[in-house]
Amino acid sequence: MKKINTIILALCFTTLSFGQNAIKTEKSELEALIIKSFDEIWSELNSKNIDQYYTKDFLLLENGEVWNNDSITNYLDKAVLKKPIPTRVNSIEIIDVKVSNGMAWIAYKNQAVFTVDHKIIRKAYWLESATAILTENGWKLQMLHSTRVKNE
Repeated sequence: MKKINTIILALCFTTLSFGQNAIKTEKSELEALIIKSFDEIWSELNSKNIDQYYTKDFLLLENGEVWNNDSITNYLDKAVLKKPIPTRVNSIEIIDVKVSNGMAWIAYKNQAVFTVDHKIIRKAYWLESATAILTENGWKLQMLHSTRVKNE
């Protein structure tokens, strides 16, 4: 009887351990999703990367405006034409990530530093949250809500 109880206990702890590792892995994937999406869409001004990181029905709520993939594409395609193109470096500080049943939300602070010829021309700060869903192609952002924070 003691052997059976020991085996059952061992199985329970092993299952819990695997579950915790899966959650840690998902949280890491979601943190990477946020960082890469900003780097590969907004820093690179590359609208071709939208499908890789955003769902088809993605919404960006920023500063009282509602953007979708089409309006983001239009913005990025116009921004590429303006010269000189500033270099944008993002700093993302994750506040929290919650994952449940193929859905997630992420809260984070976002800072972007814009430079031209290695001179800072602008700094911007946001407090943001995002929702993501697990698709057959991995995690994708479904919505992002952005609130500008005064420059420090």
